Amino acid sequence: MESNISKEQLMNIADHYGFKEWRELIFMHESAIEEVNTKLKILNNEFKIIHDHNPIEHIKSRVKKPDSIIEKLERKGYEVNLENAKTKINDIAGIRIICSFTDDIYKILEMIKAQDDIEVLKVKDYIKNPKENGYRSLHLLIQLPIFLSSQARMTKVEIQIRTIAMDFWASLEHKIYYKYKNDAPDEIPQKLKESAEMIKKLDQQMLNIKRDLEQYSKEQ
Repeated sequence: MESNISKEQLMNIADHYGFKEWRELIFMHESAIEEVNTKLKILNNEFKIIHDHNPIEHIKSRVKKPDSIIEKLERKGYEVNLENAKTKINDIAGIRIICSFTDDIYKILEMIKAQDDIEVLKVKDYIKNPKENGYRSLHLLIQLPIFLSSQARMTKVEIQIRTIAMDFWASLEHKIYYKYKNDAPDEIPQKLKESAEMIKKLDQQMLNIKRDLEQYSKEQ
């Protein structure tokens, strides 16, 4: 859905609320991503040393640009201002964690929960309860303090944790619907849902193989 806000209006909005304030909003969320990425790297390395296994394959992160934030506020029917951007838009800062196995997802969740300075505000488990279209992933909304020279500010980050297979499916599903603008052939949703079930079985099979190998190692 395209925004009804013109480029001129975007400039007027940014000018009205101040470029400094918008820059500060983005800076806080960039800093939050940096903090979380550092924590995840440390946790991943610790897990490798203790268990000889990296639960995290790779991490993707991004911060929404001001025009994307403004467009989302408008799409959701909120007045466009900085306060609403801070309180109503939870995914200004977004991190996606890609794992090899489904059990790694929940290990990472527990490691994140154990961090003293991270507060988990919300958990949506689309793995145990997939979306209607077959989408599977674990979504977290967290907040953590960003320590500035004069104060600490709590900043929110949305985290998605999924397997390589889940990420493959979600990426292609997004590309298909972005390309066809919700005008895909009628049979496509059912085929995607069937593909999601295949992905689920693949994830389970790979997890079973991992567990078989772990059991074999213990018996040697």
